[in-house]
Amino acid sequence: MTALRLGALAWPVGRPAGIEGYAARLDGFVAEAKGRADLLLMPEYAPMEIVGGAGGEAAELRAMVEAAPAVVEAMRGVALRHGVWLAPGSLPMAVGDRVVNRAPLIAPDGRLAFQDKRMMTRFEAERWGVSAGAGPVVFPTPWGLVGLSVCYDAEFPKHVRAQVEAGAWLVLVPACTDSLHGYNRVRLSAQARALENQCVVAVAPTVGRAPWSAALDVNHGAASMHGPVDRGFPEDGVLAEGAMDQPGWVFCSLDPGAVERVRREGAVLNHRDWPKGPVDPPALAIFA
Repeated sequence: MTALRLGALAWPVGRPAGIEGYAARLDGFVAEAKGRADLLLMPEYAPMEIVGGAGGEAAELRAMVEAAPAVVEAMRGVALRHGVWLAPGSLPMAVGDRVVNRAPLIAPDGRLAFQDKRMMTRFEAERWGVSAGAGPVVFPTPWGLVGLSVCYDAEFPKHVRAQVEAGAWLVLVPACTDSLHGYNRVRLSAQARALENQCVVAVAPTVGRAPWSAALDVNHGAASMHGPVDRGFPEDGVLAEGAMDQPGWVFCSLDPGAVERVRREGAVLNHRDWPKGPVDPPALAIFA
């Protein structure tokens, strides 16, 4: 299997003029990476920049849900125009009478599939009323099966583990965090998921300040890619990492075969040794 050239973008939040302005920004970022990467990852909620100033959190959410189908079509258009695999981030979308946070993965021919965010942050659940979406899926690509865990989902081992057990060797994490606490939770979780599953986990965040936006007012993060902390990989597991809060692309060439080898020949075999079945509850130790 050939190597995958992956790009992860730290997206600087802007103030584009509607969907056309957002599409132009998206097209520009993809044009920058074209020829350097085969698959491009962008952050959670990046399209929310088009509704900044709509009149508060609830109004921004309603406007984004209304615009979501057209935004997804704009995303498809960019993937088709540049002939790339595109994970353009996530956006709130209506599913029946609920709103869920959905992240598409778009093929170069325009076909697309979605991964819903499963675990809601307090902001999403308590202030936006965004609902938990469908469970984890895996996406077939020319480089094998790929998972996608949206931001907070990556902080829960079982979500990523389900994707890995279904065959994923790479997990994409679009993120949007408004504090260093949040950024570090996602980054440390990405490192932990890569270690315990002996897989690759990539993170793309929003960065910058946008006081005109209730949803994207403050954004902290750095694009990064993490692998197993074992043979054939860096000693700290960090494959690539951008500067903190600095916009731009981070690129890395990834070999699915290296993941297969470390799972077979590593100094430890975390992927194989994951506990099977329920774990017995701890007994109370008795001091003698």
